[in-house]
Amino acid sequence: MSVDLRTRTDGPRETVDPREFFELDLPSALHARHDAVAPGTKRLDLRPMTIEVDGEAWTLSAREDRVHVSAGSPDGAARINLGRDQLGDLVHDQETFMGMWSSGRLDQRSGRLGDALDWWLVLRAALDARPIHAPGAVTFRDHDGGPLDLHRTFRADDDRDDLRHFLEETGYLHMEGLFTEDEMRAVSEDMDRAAPGYAPDDGHSWWAKTADGEGKLVRMQAFDEHSPSTSQLIGDRRFLDLAEIPGDGHVFGARSDNRIEALFKPIGVVEGISDVPWHKDCSLGRHSYECCSLTVGISVTGADEVSGQLRVRAGSHRALMWPALDQPGCDLPVIDLPTRTGDVTLHLSCTLHMAQPPVERERRVMYSGFSLPPLDRRAAAEGRARLRAVREAAPVTVSQPPGYTE
Repeated sequence: MSVDLRTRTDGPRETVDPREFFELDLPSALHARHDAVAPGTKRLDLRPMTIEVDGEAWTLSAREDRVHVSAGSPDGAARINLGRDQLGDLVHDQETFMGMWSSGRLDQRSGRLGDALDWWLVLRAALDARPIHAPGAVTFRDHDGGPLDLHRTFRADDDRDDLRHFLEETGYLHMEGLFTEDEMRAVSEDMDRAAPGYAPDDGHSWWAKTADGEGKLVRMQAFDEHSPSTSQLIGDRRFLDLAEIPGDGHVFGARSDNRIEALFKPIGVVEGISDVPWHKDCSLGRHSYECCSLTVGISVTGADEVSGQLRVRAGSHRALMWPALDQPGCDLPVIDLPTRTGDVTLHLSCTLHMAQPPVERERRVMYSGFSLPPLDRRAAAEGRARLRAVREAAPVTVSQPPGYTE
């Protein structure tokens, strides 16, 4: 198995004509990929959804196990208004409805965000020939075909085949004691020294507001430029060798301007984003161009259910499901990943995960990662830059639900 799931390359792309897409291309794709779409039409609560582009409207509806596309806008349908460029980005997987929502550009006139996410699954199944996830479709087996222990932890000297197999099956890894407490203490001290050098709206940090009204620094980007101890760690073979686990040639430093971020996890965030709710790292778009990259979390302090631990949906990287939020009826198990100081977590960019808000102790953690080698670095640059802009806008356009735990 490979975690290189890319099916598209950047470069010149066909312009999407709305009428041609809704009246010819999409119906043809729905017919040809019926087997991929059918699991969704049977299980999802597919309320009819109207998509309007340049004053023309088409409505998607499901009857039995078939999806129909018709002109017009009936009463009672969910409704989204898209620009031509947005439709093109949606069709070509450059951006998702979730990406538009996160940046405040989803013009949804009626219906729930969940309606848009349900129909996004149908579109991706039809356009990409990926079956919509159905309960029981993802199973977990060890090398010998027996049940896999989803709570297993690893050490750096464990067999690489075991590490790779577990990552491919589950979408995550927990490695104990990769770094020492002394190393993490040095990083934590650097965080305290670096924090005064960041400011709101500096373009290099995220801020959130707590219940007492205080603005808190929660994310410091390009942290290695401010932390000698961190700069040393990311050049260490213990860190760099993590890229070899998937066996797909992952490389470090795709973003030379932001190789690693240091995060404070304060208690009681009520505005902004510190503890990101359920999401895949590809939730904003470009799954078929980038996935799966590998995200690495370094526990500067330990974490558990009261201090901001990471949680994952095991096997979600193998499932076409909502790219963000917790999809109703999802059967994939939720796994808590409590860590000690110096532990490392790894997850694939397609793995659904969330940061549990701390309620008793604040947490400190660093995040970095490894990317698949680019198929065309220059052509990919524009799409990546646009998506980074969406990501960086998220903390000021949306907020995590105050006090959320799930």
